[in-house]
Amino acid sequence: MGDCNSDDFRTYTSATSFVDDRRFSKHVHDNVHGNIYLDRLSLKFIDTEQFQRLRDLKQLGLTYMVYPGAVHSRFEHSLGVYWLASDAVNRLRTCQGRELGIESFDVQTVKLAGLLHDVGHGPFSHMFEREFLPRVRDGLKWSHEDMSLKMIDYIVDEHGIDIDSDCLKKVKEMIVASEEGNSVSSKEKQFLYDIVANGRNGIDVDKFDYIERDTRACGLGCNFQFQRLLETMRVMDNEICYRAKEYLTIHKLFSTRADLHRTVYMHPKVKAIELMVVDALIKANDHLQIASYIDEPAQYWMLDDTIVKRIETSTDQELEESRNLIRRIRRRDIYQFCNEFAVPKEKLEHFKNVTAQDIACSQNSDAHLNEEDVIVTNVKIDLASGRNNPLERISFFQDYDSFEKFPIKDDRISHLLPACYQDMIVRVYTRKSELVEAVSEAFENFQLKTYGKKTQVHATPEKKKRLKY
Repeated sequence: MGDCNSDDFRTYTSATSFVDDRRFSKHVHDNVHGNIYLDRLSLKFIDTEQFQRLRDLKQLGLTYMVYPGAVHSRFEHSLGVYWLASDAVNRLRTCQGRELGIESFDVQTVKLAGLLHDVGHGPFSHMFEREFLPRVRDGLKWSHEDMSLKMIDYIVDEHGIDIDSDCLKKVKEMIVASEEGNSVSSKEKQFLYDIVANGRNGIDVDKFDYIERDTRACGLGCNFQFQRLLETMRVMDNEICYRAKEYLTIHKLFSTRADLHRTVYMHPKVKAIELMVVDALIKANDHLQIASYIDEPAQYWMLDDTIVKRIETSTDQELEESRNLIRRIRRRDIYQFCNEFAVPKEKLEHFKNVTAQDIACSQNSDAHLNEEDVIVTNVKIDLASGRNNPLERISFFQDYDSFEKFPIKDDRISHLLPACYQDMIVRVYTRKSELVEAVSEAFENFQLKTYGKKTQVHATPEKKKRLKY
């Protein structure tokens, strides 16, 4: 295979992809990627009430309560993933199209997978499926990816969208590829399944978009450049591989994602507000039957972030407790974060989630804590592969005139790279501000009992202990 000459690629995109498609496409201007061109089939999905619902789902859930700029939605993220998926598959088609047999059918399928991958998300994104549903539908195995598949079928049927059945099947397979996590597959053109939701090694355009979009929205810097990976990728043995010189670029992808989890997605105050909204939704569930919406796509598309405003402005007596919780959030009277500790590295392998009961049972004899006064969150932050190094699952090549792929070990690149790839942080909150001191002391007692020492960084500030509302 010849080198993917950048001049040739610019000629292709401007002369073939853009000019031909402009006659049949619509363009919108995105604040991250610039002009995005939407093809006719994709527009048939976009111009439905089910897809437009994504405008009312904030990409980062309740993060905007701490980072005011984080008000972007799943709608623009979906357009961004569509565009990057289009860019990625067209680059491969330009460089290796004949060799790989990439056809227009493949390009369309990958683009639709990028566009529709999040159409099954619930209110406030991951909070709905990870925090709310497990508490009201115990034992239910439910994911937004699976709901995306049902929503796609519903949109096609409801709006009579004329789409090839094989294309539709492959779109849905690509959306759940990361859930399946199969590195070896009998699927034809398996490399196409690595573009949107990569279960093989975690490098995909979904991450490219949300890392760039989320850091901008929160006013944070981002030193990860996804363009370098798009420009240097190459398919070898049915797998997307990357030039060896981009090893540190890929490491920045995973480390930036972990930083976002620590400083933004899992911010202590963001989680405190999420805990309050979850409590409000649980208290409102019997009256509003919120959880029942997941049973049918025809109902599910009507559920979005506006459920909180619906509760807040309702005059129903049955929603009074939920309404009061939401008003507490508005007035910044939120659940109090007491303290946290990082689980020692040597204890990670056999770590068991800490519970509110564990903390309540560790209280001092003169305290009067009830289990329902305490909330414990066990926050796992990793580089996308648990306690393993994600870069060990990636194949590299030396240069464009080489035909051999190979793995690379961290110690061959730098001794400054991490030796551990996962953090487990245990946080404790209280629903009542007057109990901060008692909960904090119980939390310290639990650490002493479990590890023989206090593993938190510092004591809970005295002013927080004295906080009264």
